[in-house]
Amino acid sequence: MKNLLTVLLLSLVVAISFPTEAKSANVKAKQSSSTSITKINLNKASAKDIAAALKGVGLVKAQAIIMYRKKHGDFKAIEELASVKGIGVATIAKNHSKIML
Repeated sequence: MKNLLTVLLLSLVVAISFPTEAKSANVKAKQSSSTSITKINLNKASAKDIAAALKGVGLVKAQAIIMYRKKHGDFKAIEELASVKGIGVATIAKNHSKIML
């Protein structure tokens, strides 16, 4: 009798845990498939838009990007961002997929 009760209880625990795992896997898949990367055009975007779109770039650095763009003209390559004061190679690497020219 104890063995039967143990088997039933174990079966119930196993049966309850599987739908929960399947549900959470579906949610993760939906979240990752709905995530899209929005690119920002550094040659046309405002400082506010740049600050909102790029990680590690606040309003002050975004304004420095705009000032550099006004002084030197449009960016020719994403790597040219390293010439802007306060923007380093690590910041460019973090945001490379979000930047377009």
